[in-house]
Amino acid sequence: MLDFSFATADEIAQELASRLKAARLAQGLQQSELALRAGVSAGTVKALEKKGQSTVASLIRVVQALGLTQDLQRAFVLEVRSIAQMEQAQRAQRQRAPRKPGAAGGAASSGSVRNTKA
Repeated sequence: MLDFSFATADEIAQELASRLKAARLAQGLQQSELALRAGVSAGTVKALEKKGQSTVASLIRVVQALGLTQDLQRAFVLEVRSIAQMEQAQRAQRQRAPRKPGAAGGAASSGSVRNTKA
């Protein structure tokens, strides 16, 4: 499955087109049958499946005709986070790595003891 985080717009469109075609075939529908159910032309379904090109309205009609509307429900949902959650995430990102043993920077790491009495 394609990771959309690293894909181009064309790659994402092609992946979605392939998924829609697979859903249509899994339901045993011809392109013309799907077009009739969706209220779009057969050419629209062909272009959507072959090139990943469609209007948003036509895409939604095809998705609805395939019974995949719930998949659209999850798309583009804004994740609401509290200020406390955002601050916690920021603190987690800003943690420093522990010092390496023997690193320079202080008397304790050099192994010497200073005599501070005069």
